[in-house]
Amino acid sequence: MEAALAPLHIAMTGETTSQDADRQLLERMREGDREAFSELVRRHQRQLFYLVWRYVKNDADAKDVVQAAFVKAWQNTDSFRGDSSFRTWLYRIGVNLALNHVRDSGRWKMAELTEEHASQEMHGTQRLVEQEAAQELRKAVETLPPKQRLVVELRVHEGLSFREVAEIASCSEDAAKANFHHAIKRLRSELGNAE
Repeated sequence: MEAALAPLHIAMTGETTSQDADRQLLERMREGDREAFSELVRRHQRQLFYLVWRYVKNDADAKDVVQAAFVKAWQNTDSFRGDSSFRTWLYRIGVNLALNHVRDSGRWKMAELTEEHASQEMHGTQRLVEQEAAQELRKAVETLPPKQRLVVELRVHEGLSFREVAEIASCSEDAAKANFHHAIKRLRSELGNAE
């Protein structure tokens, strides 16, 4: 029994250690330590980029939104109360900026594969079938209402807990679970896999 619980303990300890490290860096940042801010950027930039990219659909815009999110975090460190993890707070800033960017530029289109990328990816029938299924899923996710889409992407792609998803989506944990449930039901129905 103890051996079965060991990975859970390690995972929980790792997450706590990461959150503690973020809090220490944030405190140093509040005191004006630019190196602490640089370390926070290094720790979270990549994940935030992938999250933002799912909305803006191109590298240049994603980089701009991520940079704006870090600038906003720097400018508003005093408003971070610590009710959530720094990561959750930063993701909320990034998602809000990404949604504003998409709304302002009118781009809810799915990213299209370039010819070069498509030719590299199409090796064998199995690969093609997997790509078509993934593309159908991406298209179906794109049709979800914005709140359901956000909950699915945060939960599935980022692996966040429903509590973290709720904080980022500015809703209750029960609402996040309900949105996720309705989104999955809708996706199954749309993809022809209804139970």
